[in-house]
Amino acid sequence: MLRPHPAVLRRLVDEYEALSAAVAASEQADLSTRLRDLTYTLCVSTGTRDVERALEVAHQWLGTAPPPARETTPPAVTERRRMATPEPA
Repeated sequence: MLRPHPAVLRRLVDEYEALSAAVAASEQADLSTRLRDLTYTLCVSTGTRDVERALEVAHQWLGTAPPPARETTPPAVTERRRMATPEPA
């Protein structure tokens, strides 16, 4: 089974947990729709059928994932020079 990238999985878990707490505090339809979408995505991403198991699997995978790479700034783009083309003889 393919596993989601740890950064993507982390974002899904964080958003689910935050939204779950917000929905518990206030029943807003737009929040619960997004929560349903996140539940589905987490279950599909982890190969599970319920969100509690999906969160367990996600946390387990995230616990064994390598630490995220430090983001680096790409090198500055330098001007390219054309190579000299030999003259036909």
